[in-house]
Amino acid sequence: MKTMRSALVVGATGLVGSSLVKLLCESEEYAAVNVISRRPLDFKHPKLVVKLCEFDQIADKDIEFAHEVFCCLGTTMKKAGSKQQFEKVDFEYPLTIAAIAKNRGVGHFIVISAMGANERALAYYSKVKGKLEAELINMDFPRLSIVRPSLITGNRQEFRLGETIGDKVLKVLNPVLVGPLKKLHSIPATQIGLAMKVIALHGKEQKVAIYLSDELLEMQMPMIEKEEALADEEVIFNWDKYNKPPVDSEDEGRGK
Repeated sequence: MKTMRSALVVGATGLVGSSLVKLLCESEEYAAVNVISRRPLDFKHPKLVVKLCEFDQIADKDIEFAHEVFCCLGTTMKKAGSKQQFEKVDFEYPLTIAAIAKNRGVGHFIVISAMGANERALAYYSKVKGKLEAELINMDFPRLSIVRPSLITGNRQEFRLGETIGDKVLKVLNPVLVGPLKKLHSIPATQIGLAMKVIALHGKEQKVAIYLSDELLEMQMPMIEKEEALADEEVIFNWDKYNKPPVDSEDEGRGK
């Protein structure tokens, strides 16, 4: 019997978060999908519960137990307006949510970071993401999964010049980015959402796991082969006894 799971998603109005919420709601494995958001979602589903909350004011009572917490929070320097506001969204809020979730007994925290995240990086963005990863690791979750995508593509509500140019460039370069360079591939937000679901249900069984873009691109939900299902039925019902040729009663009497 499958264990029905509950999930908590923060950052559910973004490209990845909105895709992930839909996947979890439509999944047989999840009975409840909770979201903490600053604004209402366009998507509705019987499994979905949305709690409207400013992340500056988030408290213990706002986060209930979940099997997994998916953190999809993230912004840009341009949208944030300052380094202070950027760090609030990409560093402070995820850490606050993670701390409360751990106290609530959440066993698996899954967070979107970025390719090249390193607290010693020269690039400010990569440095902040690296600091976030280091702090989350120090929290000592039973399981921490860090997702490091390359350029995320999809239909954004706001225009981002840098990402638009990068997307066009990588569309040309993606076919030649092979081997170690495959981790530089751009990746659709929908695929990251799917990969996060796969990580939650079938990911690496280790305390800290890091997933790069090349691995995220390949992730799919495992399929149960029909042949395997039939084999299980045959074992249960012992079909072999029905496939044996009939034994002649006289032959049986002669010991054949």
